[in-house]
Amino acid sequence: ASPVRSGGVSEKNRDGKRTARERLAVEREKQKSAERRRRTLIVGASVVCVLGLAAVIGVVAANAGKDKGTKSSGPAVAPSGAQGKDSLAIPVGKDGARTTLTVWEDFRCPACQTFETTYRPTIHELTDSGQLKVEYHLVRLIDGNLGGTGSLRAGNAAACAQDAGKFRDYHDVLYENQPQETDDAFSNNAKLIELAGKVSGLDTAAFRTCVDDGTHDSWVDKSNAAFRAGGFTGTPTVLLNGKNIYQDQTMTPAKLKQLVQQAGKG
Repeated sequence: ASPVRSGGVSEKNRDGKRTARERLAVEREKQKSAERRRRTLIVGASVVCVLGLAAVIGVVAANAGKDKGTKSSGPAVAPSGAQGKDSLAIPVGKDGARTTLTVWEDFRCPACQTFETTYRPTIHELTDSGQLKVEYHLVRLIDGNLGGTGSLRAGNAAACAQDAGKFRDYHDVLYENQPQETDDAFSNNAKLIELAGKVSGLDTAAFRTCVDDGTHDSWVDKSNAAFRAGGFTGTPTVLLNGKNIYQDQTMTPAKLKQLVQQAGKG
């Protein structure tokens, strides 16, 4: 009888452990579900970082001139070769391309990184072949939503890279080394200069001075103001010849390539 009692106790222990494990599993699933719901609120239908209430009411603009060591309150100095209204677009590709892709992005936005990772090879192929021109607009959405200055600092550094003729390569490096959304690592100019070492010929005295002085800070803020004035609510916002294609749930790199080629024939 004794072994039976021992077995019964052992069985109870196993049941207790199993129940505890099950409770833990249920709790973890609840947490995962809550996290998924939270991300859904943030990213929306098309996997975007959504403009938060703080940004909508202008906290970014109100704090723009308070960023220590920046020139947000000074005149907007556009980077070399910037185009479009108020010179707020950084162009990549040939001017003669028949199709233009307009991209509003924030270097701190994880959805922008997802877009870049997914579409970059196709976009590079289409720009290199002269079929597509991309106009990048830099936004401070995450600075506004979560606080910090990483979006601004990275945007300024990217504009400094444009001055050096290295924007596309540095733009890609920033997304490849993007910190977690809540980690404002890009607010550190030394980190941005360190990453410039990954782009051949970019880490120069002129680039370092441009980054440290915040030469293009006001220009980034002006671009961010244009984003809000345009009624856009999330990043990335991607327009093909003026039409918002990133809202299309069926959009893929292959479909983008097809649309660009069709537009080129038209």
